[in-house]
This record gives sequence, C-alpha cells and structure tokens, in this order.
Amino acid sequence: MAQEPTTWHIQQGTILTRWAEQVNPTKVLPEYPRPQMVRPQWQNLNGLWQYVITDKTSGLPESYAGNILVPYPIESALSGVKKPIKANELLWYKHNFEKPALKTDERLLLHFGAVDFEATVYLNGKELGTHRGGYQHFTLDATNALQSGKNELVVKVWDPTDLGPNPHGKQVLSPQGIMYTPSSGIWQTVWMETVPSTFIESIRITPDIDKQQAIAHIAVKDSKSSDLSGYTVVLTTKNGSKMVSTVKLPAGKPALLSIANPHLWSPDDPFLYDLEVKLVKNGKVADEVKSYFGMRKIAIQKDEKGRDRIFLNNQYTFNLGTLDQGFWPDGLYTAPTDAALKFDIEAAKAMGFNTIRKHIKIEPDRWYYHADKIGMLVWQDMVNPGNDTQDGHAEFEKESAENIAQLYNHPCITTWVLFNEKWGQYDQERLTRWIKQTDPSRIVNGHSGEMLYVNDLLRSPSPNAWIGSDIADVHSYPFPRNAPAMPGKARVLGEFGGIGVPIEGHLWNDLQAGWGYDGVVTPPIMQKQYTQMVDSLKVLEQEGLSASIYTQPFDVESEQNGLMTYDRAIIKLPAAIIRNIHARVWPVTKNYLASTKAFSAAVADTINKDYAARLQEYKSGKNDSAFLRSLTLLALQNKDAVNAARFSAEYINKLKNPFQENNLIFIERVTTKRTDPGFSILEKSVSIAGMANSPRSITAKLETIIFDDEVKSLLTEKPDWNKVEAVIHQHQPLEGEMIRGLCVIRYLNAASRDQQNATQNLVEAATRYDDRYHAGAYNDWAWTLFEKSNKKEELEKAVEWSQKAISKETDQFRVASTMDTHANLLYKLGNKQEALQWQEKAVAASPGDTEIKDNFEKMKRGEPTWPNAN
Repeated sequence: MAQEPTTWHIQQGTILTRWAEQVNPTKVLPEYPRPQMVRPQWQNLNGLWQYVITDKTSGLPESYAGNILVPYPIESALSGVKKPIKANELLWYKHNFEKPALKTDERLLLHFGAVDFEATVYLNGKELGTHRGGYQHFTLDATNALQSGKNELVVKVWDPTDLGPNPHGKQVLSPQGIMYTPSSGIWQTVWMETVPSTFIESIRITPDIDKQQAIAHIAVKDSKSSDLSGYTVVLTTKNGSKMVSTVKLPAGKPALLSIANPHLWSPDDPFLYDLEVKLVKNGKVADEVKSYFGMRKIAIQKDEKGRDRIFLNNQYTFNLGTLDQGFWPDGLYTAPTDAALKFDIEAAKAMGFNTIRKHIKIEPDRWYYHADKIGMLVWQDMVNPGNDTQDGHAEFEKESAENIAQLYNHPCITTWVLFNEKWGQYDQERLTRWIKQTDPSRIVNGHSGEMLYVNDLLRSPSPNAWIGSDIADVHSYPFPRNAPAMPGKARVLGEFGGIGVPIEGHLWNDLQAGWGYDGVVTPPIMQKQYTQMVDSLKVLEQEGLSASIYTQPFDVESEQNGLMTYDRAIIKLPAAIIRNIHARVWPVTKNYLASTKAFSAAVADTINKDYAARLQEYKSGKNDSAFLRSLTLLALQNKDAVNAARFSAEYINKLKNPFQENNLIFIERVTTKRTDPGFSILEKSVSIAGMANSPRSITAKLETIIFDDEVKSLLTEKPDWNKVEAVIHQHQPLEGEMIRGLCVIRYLNAASRDQQNATQNLVEAATRYDDRYHAGAYNDWAWTLFEKSNKKEELEKAVEWSQKAISKETDQFRVASTMDTHANLLYKLGNKQEALQWQEKAVAASPGDTEIKDNFEKMKRGEPTWPNAN
C-alpha cells in the first residue's frame, strides 16, 4: 500500500503564471469557498492526495500510483501529475483525515466544489453517494460513516470529456484551435463543515429596487424530521455596522426585507448589504450563517427614442464586455490562487470593461464573489449539451437548473445565456422560456451568435431567431456589426474581434503558428485595428446597439487573440490606452482605480525584430536557450535550413531535461535525419515510454527518418527483405509499420513508372505489410497491378486485394470503384461472366460514372479494358 503523500512539484513543459510559485501544497486555496453562506466551523481538505488511473471496469484500488495536488485537474501542471484521462478509464483519489470533534446532534457535511464529471464518494469503505455534473457543488452527509481517529476518503471519477453526454464546454480529448485541454476530476475546493442536526441549507435572495425590498427564501433542513415547528428564522440586514432591517418569521416562510432608499449595486458603485441569518428554537440560536446581497435591477426598457435597450437600475447602461473563457496555463480550469482568480476581473476592469461574458464555463463561487465586490456585470453562459442524445439533453437541463440555483444570489450576474453558435441547440423556445420563468429577475439571452458572420458573410441562416429571448445577439468576426431590430429585444454583439498578437516567450505552444480571427499582427497594428473596431461600435451604439463582447481578454492555448498573454504576464497594449479607446463608447467605471490596485502587467515590446536582426544578435554572442529555440523557429519560417539545423543542435545540446513534453515536440519538429542530435533523444523517449504510450508524431517521424536514411537504399530492383527487417529490428521498440508501409509506396510509385520488377516487388512489399497489419490500400494496389502487370500470379493476388477492398469499404462511391477494379481484374484473367456480374453491380452503385459504364460496354463487346492493349 502506498504511503501518505509527502512530495509534490509542478510539472514542467508549459508556461506558468506569476502565481504558480505561490502555490503551497500545505495551504492550497485556503479561502472560505462559499462566501454567500459563511459558517466558522469548517475544514479545508485541499492538498496532497493520492491517485491512480485504472480501466473503467476496475473496483476499489489496492494501491495508488502517486501524489496529486487537489483541487488542480490531473491534466494540469499544478496537479503534479499532468496526465490525460481516457473515456474508458477511471481516476481514483484517496485522502486520510482525522475525525473532527462533534457535539451531540451535530453532523459532518462533506462538500465538493466541482468534480468533472461523475464522482462516487466512499468513506471508510462505505459509499456515500454519486454525483453527475462537472460544474455544480454537491454535498454528502458523512456523519454515519465516520470512525474514530483516521478516516479514509476515496473518490472515483469517470470523465469522458467530449465522448459522453456530459456538458464539457471547450474541453476536448484532442485539443486544437478553439477547443482546449480537459480538466478531469476534482477541480474545486473539497471541504468539511460541522452543522447542527437542524441547519440552514440554502439562501435565495431576490432584490426589488422599485419596491425597495428584497425577498429571501431560507431553506432549513432537519436530518431527523421534516417537522420544523418551533423554529424561527431571524434575518438582519446591515450596512456595515448599521442595522437596516430585522425580520422574524417561522422557518420555511419567505421573508420580506425592507430596504428604504436602497443603496444600489452597479459597476460604478458595487455596494453590498450584509445579511445575518439565524435559526432559533426556544430562544437559543441553533444555527447561524453570514451572507450578503446587492440591490440592483436588470431589464429591457425603452430609451428616450423608443429603442429597446439594456437598463441597469432603470438607467440605460451599455454592456461593454469581453469573452472570458476561464482557462489557466498551469491550472487549466483551476486558478493557481484566489488572487489569480480575482486578477482576471481586475484586469477586465483596468482595461475599461464593465461586463464579462463567462464563456461555456461555471466558475467557483469566489470568482462571482470577487465580481460582486469589484463591480462587474456578468453574462453567464450555460455549458452546452455534451451530445445530441436524449441523455445529453436530460443532463444539460438538469445541470442548467442547478447552475441557476447555485449562482442565483450573485448581483453581478445579470444575463443567462442559453446557447452559443448552435452548439447543441435544441428546443430553444421551450428552454428560453423555462429559464425566464425560473428566474424572471434577469435577462435571458436565448442564443448568443445564432447568426454568425465571418468577414461579413452569414455562416448559416436562422429562421425565427432568438424566439422567446430578451436579446437579439449576433457574432461578427473580425469587425463589429449590429443585430437586427426586433420588438421587445435589445440588440447586442455577442462576440467580435479576435485580433491575434503572438508574444514570444509567452506562448502555450511556440511551434504552432500564431492564430487570430483575422491573422496575426504586431501591437502597434493591433492598436490601430482595435481603435477602428471601437469607433465602429460607437456608431452602432448610436444606432441602437446595447452591448458588445470582445474576443478576448487573454490568450488561451493555441489562440493568441487575447489583450493579454495566456500567462497574464504581458498586456499587448497599455491598459490606459485600451481604457481610453473604450471610453469612446461608454465612460470608464468610476471605481476602476480603487478596484484595480492589484493589477499589474508588463507592456508588450512594440519593436518587432526581423530575422536579420536576430541573426546579428546571435553573431554578437547571444545564445541562451530561449533565444536559440526562438531563433530556430524563425530560421524555419525563413526557410533557412542550414541555420535551423545549427541553432536547433545548439539548443538541444543545452537542454537539461530533453524528455519534457514541450521539448520532445520541438525536437520532433526540427529532427530530419539520423545524424541530428534529436534523433537519439526521440528514440530513447520511445524506449522509456514504450511504443503504446509514445506520441504517434514521434514514432512516425523516427520511422520516416529510418526509411529515408537506412532502408530506401535497400529497395533496389531485387531487394533483400531480410536486410530491411534487420534494420527494423535494430530500432526496436519501434514496430516498423510505417517503414513497411513506405516500402509499399516506394514500389507502388515504381510500378506507375514501369520500372523493372516493380510489380513483383510491389506484391512482395504489400503482402508482407498486409500479413502483419491486416490492412492496406487494397484498391490502389489491385488497380496498379491491373494496369501494369500481365502475370497471372500477380493478377490473382490483386483479385484477393480487390475482394478485401469490397468487404471493408463503406462509402457508396468508393464501393463502386472497388467493384470496378475487381471486375476488370476478373476480366483480364479471362473470367468474363463473373466480371460482367460485378461490373453490373458497379454501374448500379454509381450510375453516373461514365468510366465504369464504358468498361461495362467494352466487356460486353469483348474489348480489352486495360491500357496499352494494342
């Protein structure tokens, strides 16, 4: 059995944020995780746990593989593991804790902030329960499973990411483009809380500024009985130390909180009232929690010109926003620290935004708490359905209902966004109206980007768009446009922009080309383009636009279209310049200076050094590792192969740990022959990891080089196949599949050029390949022999291949082609009647193919169908 975990280190190979070095495994995210309902008796369980990955059919593990830092996703660098989870695998966690002291009738609640996707929890071998949903809190009563002294907590997780019915947002198993690395397992704080047997379970507060009141629903739970008679709930509203109102009422009844002349919440003045809630019986306080709320109103109302606009607190307020995805290079879904979590909101505020659209992700409660305190309007996306099945729809609706309940009290959230760009869209009218009925206190955006324009072209029409919605929302890349005017709906631009500016040294993957919605540019050009976009926004705002959402505040993985880099280290334009540009459309929030004191970032260098300047720096003696890596990539971009080889060799020889993932990817990119220093490193990496666990890109590159440098010269008119196999054997554990496949292609090309013995060599090479892998381009092989060979034994082999091609092919057009090949081979071998039967089938399978018809007619007339028949 593995020992209790004691060691941890950040896995290397990705860029890190400034907060990564502040992560302390003995004090991980120590802040109270539920600011809306605070109790003093709690214990944080974050820290070093144990983990193991098993297949999906496995039972409780007997041993564990190593340590993992909870709550960072297992794929993240901060977890200390940085391993992917497959859809057919389970992730297990184990952690021991001491039983806390409990008074008579006290209960111990075990809280999970979020676990993606399905979690089953065991305490001391007893199953406490299972929860499905990767973004929602869940709570289990652990009291009856506790034992004296040490208690063993085990969590089993299944997360299919994008291969299941689960809402997963932008997580995919094969990240690329606008889809990113998964965050499997525990990714929010795990904690315990001591409560009395009858306790306050939840609070729901709805402000009404017009009536100068707020309605509070307090849910009370009795672990023994449903009878709450004798219990009274006392609610006290405060403005700092000043009491505003007090209400007493029987448990289970809604409370009306009178707020005379309310101090309203807004981005300019994010004032919050404190709320104390006590549960009282027989004059004694049984339970007590502290909370807060904001008095604010959001609605669609008409401006002085009769246009439908977004109004905050009965005043038109342009929602000047940005599209925040909530990803971190070191923690993925999980911010390294609470200060980091808060920083993203401070950064948006410092740049002059008053709105954040939280895109396809639900954040921890503390993110919304910071938005409440800082003053940031939030459009909250639902996380789109995992797939278009009944299970996928049911899970989406269940989780969406939980999302609304979980986030209901946060004044920052003004808008619910149901669908995005038709991802998983279904039953839009029903679901839009359902959200509005569930929460009539907020705006509902039924479909952000239901009309998507790219370079002024509409991607797909949408009849009856935005039905039931409070908002008409278009997306337009890169330049802004207005949504159509529709009665009762505010017009908004739900996404636009995406100007790409890659910043060297701050990229998730420096081997990927820079990416933005309109290519990539330098910071000075970005400033010019962004100014033009915002000037366009001002015109659109005057025409009735109520909101705009710029893509995006931060780079994310391969996307380099953020206003800041992914590691939050570099801002591409000074914040003051961005803020001043935004002021053209809407005034900067009055409290931005006070609320962004902690914001800091270096400004991007506006000097874009060309390749010649970099070469001169190299000649002057600059040769640190980061510089050599960058210079290698510049040499490749400039097609300077000689210098690329030189710089990459120097870089590789400086590496202290060449087997890190990002180093291996670089080495694979620059290695082209056996004599390159990277070849032996790549080969050793396969020996260490094993063939099954090595990236296909590395094994394919190695086998291609081996073929070019060692095998190709053996493929003469009379090849010695034993020598070919000896070369392959010499490079084990490489299996040689690609080498053998390249041999086939070599002789396939030779046959097309009518080289001597080429068809015989093709038969030998393809047979050796097929015998091992039971696969091949059978129709291509067979047709080549049909055209190029007159030898009976070779044509008979081709018939075997054409039969295999017919049995394996599923595409109707290609089925016709394989039948045509098979019929022609039979005809050339003299089996005319059978050939005619197959050719008739080929014509029926593809009636419009004139070549297949012509061959059929030739066969019927007894004419040759193969070339060079004369």
